[in-house]
Amino acid sequence: MMQPEGMSIYPTTLPPAEAIEQFEAIVKSMGMKIFAKIDFSIDAANVGLKLESTMLLVFGNPRVGSLLLQENPSVGIDLPLKALAWTADDRHWFAYNLPSFLARRHGIEQRGIIEKMSQALETAAHVAVVDRSKHPSKKETE
Repeated sequence: MMQPEGMSIYPTTLPPAEAIEQFEAIVKSMGMKIFAKIDFSIDAANVGLKLESTMLLVFGNPRVGSLLLQENPSVGIDLPLKALAWTADDRHWFAYNLPSFLARRHGIEQRGIIEKMSQALETAAHVAVVDRSKHPSKKETE
């Protein structure tokens, strides 16, 4: 699989809907807001096309995003943050854009904020879709 620049991609055992659900719960617990959830597979089916399970979560912290927008409004093209989960060739994947890449792309110099964003996303991804022992799903605890 191609590794697009500026993205962190993890293989996962979770199907996309569950990966997004788990990640959503973690970022909400971190105080982030969910702006949208898009199921591209349903959208494809609605126009007569077949697409393996592919889901996008749009999320973020308006306070943090606003600080970045104050520095350079062009960062708004990449905010709020996004996480994508998909199935390809019978494997499941989870990805998000790296805040450090967005900072370079838009000339954002608020390194402290970018580092905190990066750590929060890495932690959320690992807990939600990589290291399941720290945050078992409802199914695993029942």
